[in-house]
Amino acid sequence: MPVIKSAKKKLRKDKKRTVQNKKVRTLFTNLVKKAKKNPSEKTVQEAIKTTDKAAKKHIIHKNKASRIKSALSKLLSLGKKPHRTTKDKPQKPKKANKKE
Repeated sequence: MPVIKSAKKKLRKDKKRTVQNKKVRTLFTNLVKKAKKNPSEKTVQEAIKTTDKAAKKHIIHKNKASRIKSALSKLLSLGKKPHRTTKDKPQKPKKANKKE
């Protein structure tokens, strides 16, 4: 725990900022996930709006924000779902071992 008066005040301010930043970050991630799952005009606009706010408050980097916005707008223009990752790929059925 801090001993100096200014350090105590900084600790109090940091706790408040952490809570506020966490709210913005969770809202941002949830809206981006929702927009990627169901890319409609409304969901993409909301996700882009919160992405800009998160970048403005330095919660995410501005280049990351522009990458996310670009990917979301591509989804909207194509009307498709995002590329599948290795986690999303269906499992291939395993071949049965033949013992003779």
